[in-house]
Amino acid sequence: MSPPCHTSALLLAFMALAVAGAEQSEERSCDVIGDESSESQMERALLKKLEPLSHIRFNVTVEKGKTENYIYNFRVCREVDSTLHDFGGLVQTDRQNGKTTVIGRINETQVFNGSDWIMLIYKGGDSYGRHCSGEKRRAVIMISCKRGVTASSFTIVSEEREKEQECFYLFEMDSSVACPAENSHLSVGSILLITFVSLIAVYIIGGFLYQRLVVGAKGMEQIPHFAFWQDLGNLVADGCDFVCRSKPRNAPAAYRGVGDDQLGEESEERDDHLLPM
Repeated sequence: MSPPCHTSALLLAFMALAVAGAEQSEERSCDVIGDESSESQMERALLKKLEPLSHIRFNVTVEKGKTENYIYNFRVCREVDSTLHDFGGLVQTDRQNGKTTVIGRINETQVFNGSDWIMLIYKGGDSYGRHCSGEKRRAVIMISCKRGVTASSFTIVSEEREKEQECFYLFEMDSSVACPAENSHLSVGSILLITFVSLIAVYIIGGFLYQRLVVGAKGMEQIPHFAFWQDLGNLVADGCDFVCRSKPRNAPAAYRGVGDDQLGEESEERDDHLLPM
């Protein structure tokens, strides 16, 4: 083989290894049951809503007597062990002998929701032995709303395997991703108050900048309409006097006070009796 051909072959081999490594390092995510064209927008939206939980690993230990001692490992829309490439999203491990059983796989996912919960279902698990007519296992995870908590309280509720068909494992957990969006509780009065305060702030800041940068004002004169605000007290008093006064300004007073008009010169006749005759 000529040197150029040999170099090209090596480059192609390195590129193939790089692509394979990239595919292996990229974790697989949930695949809703059915063709891609049949996936609903609701399911896609719910899977996107669950993305914040995908990096968390959950586990719970269950011990029933001496015969059942299991660890359940769970991930949201990710494989529990990505090196196995078995799509196992929820896996049971027997602590006595180390045997693992896939309860549900992420490539057979169903998801739906209510007002404050999301139901995630993994189907296509390993087949039952003597139970449930040998059908494949299925994991049902109920995610309930709990504000302020990313994820907590992952537990197994029950295993229903005494039926002929449709057996399942039921798990539950709490998470804020299942909570509905909070609506604004601002009243009309609050909105009007916020608008009013915002307008005042714009008036003060904009007027200040205009007075300082355009007009070139200094000191207190930088306040917009400074002369008006100085006279505001007098204007308010005049307005109150105009609105609240019930009689004309030139109307006589309703009482008699001690004024200068009442202290005029007394009549000379009042002292005539004091003069000597």
